[in-house]
Amino acid sequence: MDKKRVFLTRTLHDFALKELKKKYRIEVHSGKIPIPRKKLASKIKEVEGLICFPYDVIDKALIDKANNLKVISTYSVGFDHIDVEHAKTRKIRVGYTPEVLTDATADLAFSLMLDIMRRVSEGDRIIRNGDWRQIYGAYDYVGTDLQKKTLGIFGLGRIGTAIAKRAKAFDMKLIYHNRKPVSKSKERELGIKFVSFNQLISQSDVISIHVPHTKQTDLLFDKKVFSKMKKTSFLINTARGKIVNEMDLVSALKKKEIAGAGLDVFASEPIGKRHPLTKIQNVTLGPHIGSSTMETRAKMAEITVNNLHLGIRGKKPKFSVGY
Repeated sequence: MDKKRVFLTRTLHDFALKELKKKYRIEVHSGKIPIPRKKLASKIKEVEGLICFPYDVIDKALIDKANNLKVISTYSVGFDHIDVEHAKTRKIRVGYTPEVLTDATADLAFSLMLDIMRRVSEGDRIIRNGDWRQIYGAYDYVGTDLQKKTLGIFGLGRIGTAIAKRAKAFDMKLIYHNRKPVSKSKERELGIKFVSFNQLISQSDVISIHVPHTKQTDLLFDKKVFSKMKKTSFLINTARGKIVNEMDLVSALKKKEIAGAGLDVFASEPIGKRHPLTKIQNVTLGPHIGSSTMETRAKMAEITVNNLHLGIRGKKPKFSVGY
């Protein structure tokens, strides 16, 4: 019996490839990343399984190229790059990798918060550029304490909850906004208070974003929002770049309408040294590494492969969206 065919838009860990080769005829794209759309459209036509990454746009037109596709298994917690609803109409399963990257992403978000508020990366640049010429005095190069500050968490899901737990160790005051409040018992456990979105942006000393990119959150953080934030406040985004209007953020940072930002995600990735954000000192930039620990990435590969196994067999992936 012929093995079913699986296409990967990028390579995975050796253990994952070994596992896939036992059961399938696999092909791994090894050229330009992300894979050129024309090539992906060609490869998706006859395969039964597709393993993709968050920068691969799997839209209706691409899905309609598939003749035998049974499952799309994405190596990511986000799935906004996949037209899940259309995949459902085609009876194609969609698997993703939630939960496993919660702690890694929360750690990174908190790292960005510490970095920008205490000006760590800025100080590193000062030294490397040869600009540290004297010992700083009482008013020179000061940062901001985290203790007693109000942290506003936008999206109290898995990662938002993990951020809240970390913030308690820094004696921060916690508020949050969701589409609907979490249970009172969870609020008591975390020591956190539900507020409106307007209250979140006006009361927070730091706002950390942990919501998906949707029609409702697209470019939500724009000049109107920044104008309502405290001039001493900071914005942290490890969710999705398109939730923030980057040009409005650049303007707000330059005009000091807010104090700073820590970003691990961007509207279009990767960004280069000519991007306006790279010219600003009061921002810390990460190259989308929220899940980038050895342990987390290996677990993501394991889940991606298991989701594919189940989908090809016509079963619902352990972590599934849509059909």
